[in-house]
Amino acid sequence: MKIKLYLFRFLFLISMLPILSGCWDQINIDKRAYVVAIGLDKGENNNIKITYLISNPEFSKQEGPSSEPSHDIITIPANDIISAKNTANAIVAKDITYSMTNVMIVSEELAKDPDFIRYMYDVSKDREIKRNKTLIITKEDVSTFLKENKPKLELRIHKYFEFILENANNAGLIPSFKIHNYFSITESDAGLYLAPYATTQIEKGGGGTVTEDELLAGQLTADGDTNHTQFLGSAVFKEGKMIGTLNGEETRLSNILNETLEMGEIYTTYTDPFHPKYKITARIMKREKNDVKFNIQGSTPTIDVTIPLYMDILSVHSMETFDNGKIDQLRIHIEGELQKKFDKLIKRTQEEFKAEPFGWSLNARKKFWTSIDYEEFDWMKSYPNMKVNVKVDVFIGTFGEQSKLPDFNKVRD
Repeated sequence: MKIKLYLFRFLFLISMLPILSGCWDQINIDKRAYVVAIGLDKGENNNIKITYLISNPEFSKQEGPSSEPSHDIITIPANDIISAKNTANAIVAKDITYSMTNVMIVSEELAKDPDFIRYMYDVSKDREIKRNKTLIITKEDVSTFLKENKPKLELRIHKYFEFILENANNAGLIPSFKIHNYFSITESDAGLYLAPYATTQIEKGGGGTVTEDELLAGQLTADGDTNHTQFLGSAVFKEGKMIGTLNGEETRLSNILNETLEMGEIYTTYTDPFHPKYKITARIMKREKNDVKFNIQGSTPTIDVTIPLYMDILSVHSMETFDNGKIDQLRIHIEGELQKKFDKLIKRTQEEFKAEPFGWSLNARKKFWTSIDYEEFDWMKSYPNMKVNVKVDVFIGTFGEQSKLPDFNKVRD
């Protein structure tokens, strides 16, 4: 009897192996079309135009020069990004998948449409689209942007987006918010969401007399035979809709103020306090968190923010040699410049945007006894009337490999 029971169990397990293997719904790689980027443009009659940037796996297999195209671009009208996959198969022979999608790109025109949030929430319903990907806003239509974007050094298009976003973010020129931040910030109704701003349309004359950081995508002048696509600055979203932009410097300052975002080493310039016609190049690093204190009592709530920054001075074109006394003067001068810039940015968020992208509302929740008290306070409504005090503490470290510079007049003589 026991032998029959064991035999029955053995045969039952053997019969279950094909099901347990998990290969019954497997689709070969060669039968799939991998969408690297999904583009959304405004269409007609409440529809949208969807652009697919599809990577060609055959291109990566080739060793040396290849006649295979690295990618394909198609644009179709659609109601949403979910049903668009089936529609696109009237053109694309392979089964379209979003499993390898790196970025979602939206035109500024559609992002400013009040109905944009309806199309974004389709993303939350498709299991293939990962929410940890990046949302990019383009000045022009996405279909035009993708056609004009022609990388020269990285022909594998999926790697291009990975590299350009990583390096621009480390430089502080674009924000590091992800798609999941769009939903969480929109639903909390307490702050602003920032998305990288990009374009292939270069403005004539560039940014004029502004510094290299005070530019928006399309304003940076670059000569040579290279790709003209620029990722610089932020698109500002409030309640799920784009309402404006921040330039590169404002984006960088926002990253410094926001403790929820990662920040790499930043290189920027300041006026030389001893020789105003020259500038000093500094490398900025954050080794400590900001000290943010809230006082929600009284008629005017206050926010006190202390920002610790570590700096290395890398370039001194005035050839000034800084002793201890001059280092203190330089530190005070840089703190003053940064203080003015932070105050200007905060004033703009309070008066123009009526909300903040610094993640302060998350910390402020701890000051309320219950969630009902926090909701009654209405952070977004209260923020424009708050008093915000920012203090910058700069610690100056090294002055490069050669800290002492020669007397310029003796060298010239």
